[in-house]
Amino acid sequence: MIATSSATTTWAPGAAASVAGATATGRALRYALARLITTVAAIVAAIIVAGIILVLLKANPANDIVDAVREAAKWLSKPFDAIFELKRRRPEIALNWGIAAVVYLVIAGLIAKLLRR
Repeated sequence: MIATSSATTTWAPGAAASVAGATATGRALRYALARLITTVAAIVAAIIVAGIILVLLKANPANDIVDAVREAAKWLSKPFDAIFELKRRRPEIALNWGIAAVVYLVIAGLIAKLLRR
C-alpha cells in the first residue's frame, strides 16, 4: 500500500514485502511447472528407450509387459515414424524412436528454461 500526502509519497509497512512475496510465489510456481514438464519428458523418453531396447533385443511380444511397453513407445513415437527408412526394421525403429526421445527431451528442456527465466 502506498500512503500519499501532499508533500511526499511513502511506502506503507509491508507493501514491499507483499510485492516480493507475490513475485516469489510466481517464480516458485514457474519452477514447479518446469520440474513437472522435465519429469514428464524424462518418463516419456524412458518409455521410448525401453521400447527400443525391447525391439533390439527381440523381446517376446506375446508377453503382456513387453507388449504394453512397445505399444506405448510406438504411440509416443508415432509422429517420428518413418523419418528414416532403413533396409532392416529393428535399426529403423531404434533410429526413429531414438530421435523421438531426444526431441521430447530437448523441447521439454527449452520450455523449462523459458519458465525458469
